[in-house]
Amino acid sequence: MLFALFYYLLALVVFLLLLVPIIYKSFQTKYKESLPARFFLKNNPPFNSNSIHFHSCSLGEVRALKPIIKKLKTEINISTTTNTGMSEAKKLTKNVRFLPYEIFLPFWVEKQKVVVVLEAELWFMLFFIAKLKGSKTILLNARISDRSYKSYKRFSFFYKQIFKYIDKVFAQSDEDAIRLKELGAKNIEVIGNIKVFQNIEVTTKYKKPDKKVITIASSHDREELLLLKSIKNIEDYHVIIVPRHPERFDTVSKELDENGYYHVKFSHDNTFCNDITLVDTMGELINIYAITDIVLLGGSFVPNIGGHNPLEPAFFNTKIISGNYYFNQKALFQVVENIEICSDLETLNQLIDNAHPATYNKELDLNPLLKELLQ
Repeated sequence: MLFALFYYLLALVVFLLLLVPIIYKSFQTKYKESLPARFFLKNNPPFNSNSIHFHSCSLGEVRALKPIIKKLKTEINISTTTNTGMSEAKKLTKNVRFLPYEIFLPFWVEKQKVVVVLEAELWFMLFFIAKLKGSKTILLNARISDRSYKSYKRFSFFYKQIFKYIDKVFAQSDEDAIRLKELGAKNIEVIGNIKVFQNIEVTTKYKKPDKKVITIASSHDREELLLLKSIKNIEDYHVIIVPRHPERFDTVSKELDENGYYHVKFSHDNTFCNDITLVDTMGELINIYAITDIVLLGGSFVPNIGGHNPLEPAFFNTKIISGNYYFNQKALFQVVENIEICSDLETLNQLIDNAHPATYNKELDLNPLLKELLQ
């Protein structure tokens, strides 16, 4: 209890120190809904009590909840911290909120049947208050990447406090389970990455170009040009570029123009009629994977990002080439066969020619999780 009081006071001090920047950013389009909701509780009332409350951050994590929620066949609540997560959550339930900053949680969190938190969203006050009010608490899809392991160990005293209030942990792998136990986690069960369970559905069917299609998927800063410059005989392919973040659409377009890569924006006519198409709309990546031959999976060709989900392109049996910075996706990479790892861009064209279609086992057991949720 003393730790909780100290932590709350520390969080309050941080809030006061950052108050002016938070207010300033609240007027920016990207944050005008999320920041007032999270830091000032604007249009953000508590959930009704005695339901199942899922908390997840990103679009991919929220999307992975869909098959679980479908099997539960009960009303659920979802909280998130990102705009993309919010948009996806609204497709699953009407009960969606931005998770408030921690100093508000003692007054905002109501007793639930179960509070389920995904992956690394280890908010101390969320678990502490949930348990204090009598909710069962579960950490789902838990993982500790190679890159972040040292950091977790350095602050192990803090994580040991958090795990005191987590009843059950579902880990992605045996290695994750060992690391989580070192940090104080108890009652750990390995079920794999729940993103394997997700339903992958094409929402719009597009006509495939006559040429072979290379998709540069979920790309980050510098990756588009690095990869385009590495593809030999680029005129033999139709290249589709899908940046990870929408705020980069205009930047990527400008970079392509400045480097002599004539392209068309997908938003202009929703077709793939040019040698290079820049997809400057959201929610199209799965539809594009369906017409793709080779995926260059972004977030892995430059340091610090950690890669992205290979399951979606593998679902369509595309060839998948990743850079060697995929440390956040190791559990998923282990269940996908035939991913090629490009550690040197000089070998990229050889991999494009010789890679085999990727596959993975789409049937895994959700029963251990469902049992915990419905008890």
